[in-house]
Amino acid sequence: MIRRFLDLSFRQKIPLWGAALIVVSTISVAAALMYRTYQDHRATLVTSAGSLGSTLAQTLIPPLLHDDVWRGFEVVRAPFQARVAASPVQPEVAIAVNRDRRIFVSSDPDRFPMLVELATLGPDFTYLATAIGPNTIDPVSVIEPQDSDRLFVAVPIVDGGTRLGTLLLVYSHGLLNRMFMRSLRDGALFGVLVLAVLLPINWYWGQRMATPLVRLAQRMDEIQYRLPEHMEPELYDYRDELGHLFQAYNRMVEALREKAQLERGMLSAERLAAVGRLTAGIAHEINNPLAGMLTALDTLKKRGNLDQRTLRTLNLVERGLLQVRDTVAALLVEARQQRRDLERQDLEDVKTLIQPAAAKRGVRMEFDFSLPASLTVPAGPVRQVLINLLNNAVQAAGPDGWVQCRVSVGTEGLRIEVANSGEPILPEQLEHLFEPFVSYREGGHGLGLWVTYQLVTQMAGRIEVTSEDRQVRFGVEIPLAENGTEAA
Repeated sequence: MIRRFLDLSFRQKIPLWGAALIVVSTISVAAALMYRTYQDHRATLVTSAGSLGSTLAQTLIPPLLHDDVWRGFEVVRAPFQARVAASPVQPEVAIAVNRDRRIFVSSDPDRFPMLVELATLGPDFTYLATAIGPNTIDPVSVIEPQDSDRLFVAVPIVDGGTRLGTLLLVYSHGLLNRMFMRSLRDGALFGVLVLAVLLPINWYWGQRMATPLVRLAQRMDEIQYRLPEHMEPELYDYRDELGHLFQAYNRMVEALREKAQLERGMLSAERLAAVGRLTAGIAHEINNPLAGMLTALDTLKKRGNLDQRTLRTLNLVERGLLQVRDTVAALLVEARQQRRDLERQDLEDVKTLIQPAAAKRGVRMEFDFSLPASLTVPAGPVRQVLINLLNNAVQAAGPDGWVQCRVSVGTEGLRIEVANSGEPILPEQLEHLFEPFVSYREGGHGLGLWVTYQLVTQMAGRIEVTSEDRQVRFGVEIPLAENGTEAA
């Protein structure tokens, strides 16, 4: 049982411990106070009885000396005549006995007749007769026979050093108990009020302390599966040991995140190195025939006698080959080559190149190109970025989907937005979306978005992606060169 209690969560254990301590403390203090109250009531009764008995004993001396029974009866009967106005500590009966321990007079002669020996009135009075010896001259004595419901106060009646008899004041324990029960009722009511105030406060503070500890334990359990979140400062913003514990936990989480980020950086660097070795091995093989094709195109264009349709086709092919050359140069991270500015025709080329693939898959395309005839950003990388984003969007949109492309010039430079319908990208996938050889689409090689990210980074731009409401949106911002734009 104790083990099961100790295994409980702090959320239950701390408030329960506090509640138990409060209840036990309240009961212990109440019991001590009640015991003290009982003793005080008993002392009050004895003091009152002693005062009353001493007064009556002095008044009974003449009746005993002159054997004046009637006067003695009036004396012992007097306290009971003014019962209403008297103190609540009233005796049940008053009895005056002579030296022979016979009743001289009593306040209730029907129950305690004259000249009757005390010992014949029952066990309590037999014990009482033994306790008050004939020659004993003691001050006020309290006599409590065992297992009796009465308490006796004996006051000697003495005249000139001679004991004439004894005045007995008989009290019922019920009187003392009634006095005590009134105090007990008031004390119990006060104790209940104290518990009603302290228990909710204890429960609140128990929860206030336990909830952060429970949350901390849950976060610590998450470490083996994923990086946990920081502890919220408002959860426990005090500077005690518990507050220091939460601060240490937050520092640990920050260190774990830095370590994870470093590991991701190292992994990305290893992948980049692998891609670099791969591209370095094939780039020179691409550049040689590429240079030959560009030379052949230039020679063909210089021959003349070409119709406009053929010339437009040759220009489209030439811009595509220049894009391939710039992309290879970007992958090799070579010295910056001479690059031409982006023209509006480059965007039309991209539109022409992407339309067949979109039509084949039944994807609805929407284009919005709002830019001047020429823009001081490198044409080749921008074309490649736009083609990669549109290709991915067409593949992700699926049959009967849609793709929206908007290219504009803003205060921060060239702005490209590509959105498509389809399945959203999961948050855990977004973290690795721009890493090489990472693809979440069947048939993908995982290089398109990585190349896009590298090209945007080399142009000092930034790329972002959002995924919500069954649509994915890529946004690219590329700053303009110092020359600005040229009007159409």
